[in-house]
Amino acid sequence: MNNLNEPDLPLALTPVVTVPMPGGVVTAEAQPEALAHDAMPSRFCCFVTGTDTEIGKTLVSSAILYKLAHSGRRACGMKPVAAGATMVDGELRNEDADMLRAAGNVHLPSSITTPFMLKEPAAPHIAAALEGVTIEAVPILAAFTEIQAASDAVVVEGVGGFRVPFNDDFDSADLAAQLNLPVVLVVGLRLGCISHALLTVEAIVARGLVLAGWVANTVDPDMRFEAENIEALEQRIPAPLLGHVPRLTEPTAAAAAEFIDLAGLPGWHSPRL
Repeated sequence: MNNLNEPDLPLALTPVVTVPMPGGVVTAEAQPEALAHDAMPSRFCCFVTGTDTEIGKTLVSSAILYKLAHSGRRACGMKPVAAGATMVDGELRNEDADMLRAAGNVHLPSSITTPFMLKEPAAPHIAAALEGVTIEAVPILAAFTEIQAASDAVVVEGVGGFRVPFNDDFDSADLAAQLNLPVVLVVGLRLGCISHALLTVEAIVARGLVLAGWVANTVDPDMRFEAENIEALEQRIPAPLLGHVPRLTEPTAAAAAEFIDLAGLPGWHSPRL
């Protein structure tokens, strides 16, 4: 499969984006921040994975989207599979998916940005089985193509750790390989994180994916020797440390963005970052 992070550069930005969908056309309004500067913005896409669940993938993904939106690009987040959705105003909603949506500035229907929205807060293959759903690659890849057509930048957040199963023959690592995007790894800083991180790095590299960088995120504020753990990881992970997000009183995209430097990532070119 061709690298989806290397399409032709988009045309000049427009305030309104239309996306053809079955039964009609979806309109996505770009916020003022997304209007073009004199220079054409570059394409940016990445896949964010983590060493485990609940270690800050959504926070880091949202921070990346926040920086993209404030650099003048049409930025959209994607959470292909979300387990733990609740009904709000007649629509299934998920906190992680909502946080990504709020951080970006291209807003598409949740059926596109989260093709598999599952109610049970469990491993995706279990939640899907309970609803009689089979999580497959084709709907996700089709939705990703729709998002790329409407955006200059896409941040795809994985589910749990890197090897979370979706069905008997398909897992999160398979999805990352099919999307073939540069990977950003979020390392949750807590006891045991070094082994988890290095095993995840091995799995990413084994699939021929580019590990573009990693972010340290403090999960356990009482962790001893935190700095020493980060230093050990820097020596062993063959990718740059993009930042260390401390335990935040208010874990918002804007707050986390202050601790992340993404200037070295592929396609990340903006004087405003």
